Amino acid sequence: METAKNPQNLSQNQSRRVSTSNDLEVSTYLEIAEHKTGQKSVMTKEPAAEPEREAIVIIDFGSQYSMLIARRVRELQVYCELVSHDTPWEKIASLNPKGFILSGGPSSVYEKDAPLAPSYVFEKHLPVLGICYGMQSITKQLGGVVAPGNHKEYGHSVMHLSRMDSPLFNGLPETLTVWMSHGDKIEQMPKGFTSLAYTENSPVAVMGNDQGIFGLQFHPEVVHTPEGKTILNNFVYSICGCRGNWTIGNFIEENVSRIRERVGDGKVICALSGGVDSSVVAVLIHRAIGNQLTCIFVDHGLMRKEEVERSMVTFKENLGMNIRLSSSAERFLKRLKGVIDPETKRKIIGEEFIRVFEEEARTIGKVDFLAQGTLYPDVIESASSGSKAAAKIKTHHNVGGLPADMQMQLLEPLRSLFKDEVRKVGSELGLPDDMVWRQPFPGPGLAIRIIGEVTKEKADLLREADYIVMHEIKAAGLYRQVWQSFAVLTDVRSVGVMGDFRTYGHLLAIRAVTSDDAMTADWARLPYDLMARISNRIVNEVPGINRVVYDITSKPPSTIEWE
Repeated sequence: METAKNPQNLSQNQSRRVSTSNDLEVSTYLEIAEHKTGQKSVMTKEPAAEPEREAIVIIDFGSQYSMLIARRVRELQVYCELVSHDTPWEKIASLNPKGFILSGGPSSVYEKDAPLAPSYVFEKHLPVLGICYGMQSITKQLGGVVAPGNHKEYGHSVMHLSRMDSPLFNGLPETLTVWMSHGDKIEQMPKGFTSLAYTENSPVAVMGNDQGIFGLQFHPEVVHTPEGKTILNNFVYSICGCRGNWTIGNFIEENVSRIRERVGDGKVICALSGGVDSSVVAVLIHRAIGNQLTCIFVDHGLMRKEEVERSMVTFKENLGMNIRLSSSAERFLKRLKGVIDPETKRKIIGEEFIRVFEEEARTIGKVDFLAQGTLYPDVIESASSGSKAAAKIKTHHNVGGLPADMQMQLLEPLRSLFKDEVRKVGSELGLPDDMVWRQPFPGPGLAIRIIGEVTKEKADLLREADYIVMHEIKAAGLYRQVWQSFAVLTDVRSVGVMGDFRTYGHLLAIRAVTSDDAMTADWARLPYDLMARISNRIVNEVPGINRVVYDITSKPPSTIEWE
């Protein structure tokens, strides 16, 4: 899997590109409410005129880069959705597709039961761009021949354009560096297709016909293909005729009525945690339905230091929102007593959250919806994607820990977004920078950063150590450049010496990663003097910890969180 491109020199500013993709609910078209910066009153009931809907539909064959294709299209301000290869036309017709992109995939098209593009991809006479396996699918389905290659191509290749007049190549030089990842080859192109480019090992590196159907043997979506974005831009605009009307402003305006229509006169409670995801959800829904929303902040005793106090000031005092604080630390810790398995921890906390919400809801009357800050990476890691190809990695409490008998409907307006886009929406909604740029924090809180049984003593210990990590990284000016930075209290004890005394204390691990969307991540190369300060402060200021280590594994093969 491609590792996210990240700066190795963390002393320089890192610019983040707002981009995203989505997969699951094709019909949602991203439910988001409207809000203009500085407004405190609920918007007028008449929504702004909606621009004509247009979209690029990405057929997912299970490629490790499928999500990246969608991110790149979104960066071009064109809406797109990632759907399974067996998605019926009825589920995407309302998007008004302007074209299709067929992703790569791990299969070979000549294998039994290999996935193929749905028939409507060709029957609708819309432009089609096949990438790697997608190109091979086009070849097979339109009468060509795909066979195992004599030479596999993995990594960089030099590609030569043989037809410079193709609109796919507008603005490109005659020779390009591209990223290959394939073992099969096009042995015979379908009738009507011509070769538009070649490499040393691929006589047909790009093919196309006069019906707007193209195939690329390489991956334009990865950063290793420098001109890949230009190729996608040419396909989306020059070939598909998209206008690029998918912006945050239009996105917000178009969807305000959707939340209002769904909620109607109902009541919503929001699982507010103080993190950017739930914060954006809360403000967004509040601007759509006002006092029909009640935010519930559950202090489960596993929050970061000062998290509860800061959140109450921001939402209740500054934003004037209806928010209730439920102090339930003892209740959660009792449920977690003796529990070691991380999945069990997550499910217990998720279930207890809902029970608390339901109890709070009963005090304010009938509540119809539970709002959550679920993001697309949460969904994709918690269950198979639309392609049925992604393996389950772990259960997120806001996706997989909900009780089956929950009485409320879920309202998840950010379900289709990546973190960077959520931050963009948050800024548009007028949230302060320190909240918009707050690093991700898991719903189960410190429970999954305490290896082994969770106790109040361990939580207090980790809270202090984690605060030092965050404080020092902020002081070094690296907080925004690092995707996540935190401490993990392991269940390992080690011998140490403090003064003239022998100690037997906890081993604390520090984790800091850089990433664009948490789907992949690289360990952050923090300056040595910064790591030294963090370690020195922790062992001197947090009793019970006598050893600090630094995690230098990337995702994959590891995950960002330890549990």
